[in-house]
Amino acid sequence: MNKVILIGRLVADPELRHTQSGTALCRYRLAVDRPFKKEGQKNVDFLNCLAWNKNAEFASRHLRKGTKIAVEGHIKTDNFEKDGVKHYTFEIEV
Repeated sequence: MNKVILIGRLVADPELRHTQSGTALCRYRLAVDRPFKKEGQKNVDFLNCLAWNKNAEFASRHLRKGTKIAVEGHIKTDNFEKDGVKHYTFEIEV
């Protein structure tokens, strides 16, 4: 099972785009605190999120930088080659 539930704050305003077929997609970064601290400092993970269709439109209309939200989705992985080096990416598809 590939299921993720996260609570965090938006790092920047969401970016709404549309595919060539007109499907809405929205990307945003989520800052999620880790439950433990390292030498008095918070540890934070910055995760890329991708929303589609009505979720994308909702995010672009109602969410702004600093908004605390909960998302549910799954991890989507990808890879590409650049300058002969293979790179791996992942994002949360909401």
